[in-house]
Amino acid sequence: MAGIDFRGVNHLALVCKDMARTVEFYSGVLGMPLTKTIEIPGGGQHFFFDCGNGDSLAFFWFPNAPEAVPGVSAPAHRPDQGDIVSAHGSMNHVAFGVSPEHIERCVGALRDAGVDCTDVWNHDDSEWGVAREFTDDVYVRSVYFTDPDGISLELAAWTRALGVGDVRHEPRSLAD
Repeated sequence: MAGIDFRGVNHLALVCKDMARTVEFYSGVLGMPLTKTIEIPGGGQHFFFDCGNGDSLAFFWFPNAPEAVPGVSAPAHRPDQGDIVSAHGSMNHVAFGVSPEHIERCVGALRDAGVDCTDVWNHDDSEWGVAREFTDDVYVRSVYFTDPDGISLELAAWTRALGVGDVRHEPRSLAD
């Protein structure tokens, strides 16, 4: 739509099972400042965390929300542990940008906090999309983990600017 002056993501709103546990994980473990809290009529809550660059990650807590269905409402596994398919309209994962110089340190910090995470993945354009070693072909380095509700999270560090040559594939549909 022409005429919209996009300024990034204001916030992404997810649903958690336990707001106190969510605050402890996102503020206590990941270090995201809690910036806004809202009580919702009917007993719910809506809390916002600063995830950098003026962007926010928000969570709803509803006392009567249905349970998550792994493999439907979210991936059933981390990328290194199995199938990452999730249903149409679902949120597959949230990737937070981090500095390429600090990606290795992020793994250590997560593990020191007791968070089970992957090693650093070097994403490239090879057949499998990931390289064992960091090379000039790597465009992003990632670490994957989940929050206490099983929400798939990623710390992602761009290693080079993307350009016209990075858009090479035609979009597909089930009709193809």
